[in-house]
Amino acid sequence: MEYRKIDNQHYVIRINKNEEILEQLTELCKKENISCGSISGIGASNKVEIGLFNTLTKEYKTTVKEGMFEITSLLGNISRKEDDVYLHCHINFSDASLNVYGGHLVKCYISATCEIIITVLNGSVNRQFNEEIGLNLFSFK
Repeated sequence: MEYRKIDNQHYVIRINKNEEILEQLTELCKKENISCGSISGIGASNKVEIGLFNTLTKEYKTTVKEGMFEITSLLGNISRKEDDVYLHCHINFSDASLNVYGGHLVKCYISATCEIIITVLNGSVNRQFNEEIGLNLFSFK
């Protein structure tokens, strides 16, 4: 991964071949002390793991896709949970037949490059586990 801080609120990032997106972004957020922000990106991947949260069972069902994929949209946010970086991202990607898949991003390995912009927000938002929902939700307490 390589990146440049453009001003006090933006990072332009290139994630390189064979790197995993969430690992790299977590490392960057820790290094640069980013506690709150938004993520957007595009790129190419050869292996993506996505999930769908079942609200009845309160569990994620995950699927792994391997092949040649174009990342058409990567969106997410940055917050904190127990003083640690917490990324919540969703991804859409298309295969060689232009079929589109999407869901909660679990892992995504880059096959060529991935271009991401982080917009940093001043302040911080924490997350707390909500038993009724079964997810780590934004907490404003």
